[in-house]
Amino acid sequence: MELKNETKSGFSGEVSIIPMWAWILAVIGFTALQVVAQVIPQPGDPTHFVRALMGLLVGAVVACYLLLIGYVTRDARRRGMSPVLWTLVAILVPNALGMVLYFILRQPIRRACPQCGSFVQSGFNFCPHCSHKLGPSCPKCQHMVTATDVYCPYCATPVTTAARPGAA
Repeated sequence: MELKNETKSGFSGEVSIIPMWAWILAVIGFTALQVVAQVIPQPGDPTHFVRALMGLLVGAVVACYLLLIGYVTRDARRRGMSPVLWTLVAILVPNALGMVLYFILRQPIRRACPQCGSFVQSGFNFCPHCSHKLGPSCPKCQHMVTATDVYCPYCATPVTTAARPGAA
């Protein structure tokens, strides 16, 4: 499975991974509930305004649920988890507890090693397959540091340019 390094971050980056089939199902579900709420009145139904409001509310909930199922499918794949298993858990476990379980138990996002291309978990200092240095680390405690750090936030050791990859 090919792993792409994601460049988008935040909410728009997360929304962009929702597959097209989930968007289509969400639109169909929302529209179907609007038709049921407006076109098929039942005896004893509340006023037209209340039916419209309930149709919008229930339609939005169903659409969001379908989009979350699509999100779980794609997000599980990019985190190296079984997308089929987690999609089934999200669908079949009642009261949206499957969704909650997924968000509690999901793995961190993996990235590709620039040297060998194998999957590496976030926070690793070195690739476990080729021992390529993935980011700057403290010369004393070997914790990851950012390129702009002057001191290690874990042990207060001065971070020199030798700790940064590519610096000599």
